[in-house]
Amino acid sequence: MSLAIQIEGLDRPIVQTGVDTILRAALRAGVGFPYECNSGGCGSCKFEIVSGSIENLWPEAPGLIERDRRKNKLLACQCVPASDLVIKVRLDPLCVPHIRPQRRFAHLVGSSDITHDIREFRFVTKSAAEFLPGQYASLNIPGVGAPRCYSMSNLPNRDGEWHFQIRRVHHGRASAWLFEQARAGDRIEIDGPFGHAYLREQSLRDIVCVAGGSGLAPMVSIARGAVAAGMLRDRQLHFFYGGRTPRDLCGEEFLRSFREFGERIFYYPIVSDAHSIDQYRWSGDVGLVHEWLPRKLDGDLARFEYYFAGPPPMTQAIQEMLMLTHKVPFAQIHFDRFF
Repeated sequence: MSLAIQIEGLDRPIVQTGVDTILRAALRAGVGFPYECNSGGCGSCKFEIVSGSIENLWPEAPGLIERDRRKNKLLACQCVPASDLVIKVRLDPLCVPHIRPQRRFAHLVGSSDITHDIREFRFVTKSAAEFLPGQYASLNIPGVGAPRCYSMSNLPNRDGEWHFQIRRVHHGRASAWLFEQARAGDRIEIDGPFGHAYLREQSLRDIVCVAGGSGLAPMVSIARGAVAAGMLRDRQLHFFYGGRTPRDLCGEEFLRSFREFGERIFYYPIVSDAHSIDQYRWSGDVGLVHEWLPRKLDGDLARFEYYFAGPPPMTQAIQEMLMLTHKVPFAQIHFDRFF
């Protein structure tokens, strides 16, 4: 059964089929519906119902505050139409997808450890893997009720390979299945691509990538994309990685694989837990990763293009530091909020 979603001011209705949320139906239709996390946390996809009915998948989603609920606002990423709909939302041309998301079945073909709690999982689909470096996909994991969003760490390719560098989460059902139960040949559904924090190849500025925890994957993809696009022939790449302890650090070995650009790539590992440095005999930088950006990038911070991914407190601190303290234009700052 298909249903029609009419957005006020849009000259054509959106057709929703299957289990698509309002947001995903809109993105599949090429509509610039505002969003970031796609999972109920950020609140970017708020809308209002003019007529019709919906099924709310997560009424308590943290992306809505009490004021939103009093105004009858809902999250498009958590609402599935139960009838034809007319809705009100302010569309954003910057959110029009460059590649329209689609669902694919994928088979696990292998995995390898990156750190003690981060592992790369490699899936293959029959169709090409189409995405932009830095984007993410939604994975439907067996036995897990809601899909989970993970960023790709590789580059788009015709072979249908999708690589995800995933951190094991304590009591996390999705990561538990991947780390403990998944075997080669197991099938999942991949839906994507999504996300706005993709590599801007047209930018002539030097590149800064900042990763924390499992935020490594999109920054790896962006670094790979910059190399593949020839951007490092006349630009530099500054790669920051923040880990809680020295055993959490990674990324340096990966960057060394680009030997031809060694003089243009800079790696900055930073440990946040000062109590761990004696145990691991760490003599490097200690503190919060955003505090080290201005120290390492001496001078005008507005001369860089920024990409970052990691825990919400880290991404918020970086954004505020760049925009408020160093007056970096928002157009040079790229991240997707995850919760």
